[in-house]
Amino acid sequence: MTTDLHPFAAERTSPRSFDPTHSLDDATALGLLEAARWAPSSKNRQPWRFALARRGTRLHAQVLGSLHEGNRRWAGDASALVVALAERSRDGRAIGSADYDLGLAVAQLSLQAHAAGLAVHQMGGFDGGTVWALLDAPEGVEPVVVVAVGRQAPADRLPPDLRAREVAARERRPLAESVLRWDDTEPSGAAATPAA
Repeated sequence: MTTDLHPFAAERTSPRSFDPTHSLDDATALGLLEAARWAPSSKNRQPWRFALARRGTRLHAQVLGSLHEGNRRWAGDASALVVALAERSRDGRAIGSADYDLGLAVAQLSLQAHAAGLAVHQMGGFDGGTVWALLDAPEGVEPVVVVAVGRQAPADRLPPDLRAREVAARERRPLAESVLRWDDTEPSGAAATPAA
């Protein structure tokens, strides 16, 4: 069985090489956040919050400073860093789907970025407590991921170790290892899904 993927799925990458001369204009930035805003969510609770920090601003410098060293090496060239936060409780009650719903919102932001000719790289390597404090986020709202957004640049801008990762073949494990059942088939590795 062969499947034609949408170009977003087929072409999506998470680059580390961004064009340091590219600026994210207001209209494009608004489009990213609007796309995220219209994501589906359980009971329409919309448990997401975002902070947009464009390169050259004080907030950008602060968010960049919160990143783990490996991410700081390259993320400063991105046009913006978007902090995505999940509202994990409301009125004293946990929102169990908060991270899932936030993931959908970030996925839609990523789709919009791709449509605008931009790339994104999501990062979990940052100091959440620092980011929570600098954003003065409400109780129950916690940073989950920082998303670098910008125009992709050639990999040769990167240091050799990062360049090697940038140009490495894009890989995923076989689908059969991710699909537990396909209709009524028994879970048996490759037999669980039609042959590719």
